[in-house]
Amino acid sequence: MTSVFHFHKVKFPALMLTVLGIITVLLSACSPDGGGASGDLKMAPMADMPAEVQDAAVTVREAYQFAAANPDVLQNLPCYCGCGPMGHTSNYSCYVQSAEGEEIVFDTHALGCGICVDITQDAMRMLRDGKTMTEIRVAIDADYSRFGPSNMP
Repeated sequence: MTSVFHFHKVKFPALMLTVLGIITVLLSACSPDGGGASGDLKMAPMADMPAEVQDAAVTVREAYQFAAANPDVLQNLPCYCGCGPMGHTSNYSCYVQSAEGEEIVFDTHALGCGICVDITQDAMRMLRDGKTMTEIRVAIDADYSRFGPSNMP
């Protein structure tokens, strides 16, 4: 009888470790760095983001991560929040002041601007849905032009 009990003691920890491993993998897929809301989109690591971004709401954090990893996407999309006079020339400018190689200087503007973040989140969603950049630009222009002038032609 004791050998049967001992056999179960050995198996139970192994089973618990397996279950905990599976739970850890599933939970990491729901984190901003793990794939969850960002899907298969390329995202910069959260560790590379400034402290203010790391402390922001999830949608803002994801937008900054996406901007840092996908300048080619956001440089081709306008912003309609009125940031053109600030020198912003695209939605990308709302997140990044300059980028030289691996060195990125972030702009804090999008930390407090829902229009910037909404445009980025919409672009992310449309990319996951398989939309082309042309389709995304048309949708962004149609949805956001009511808020103000575009900061790009």
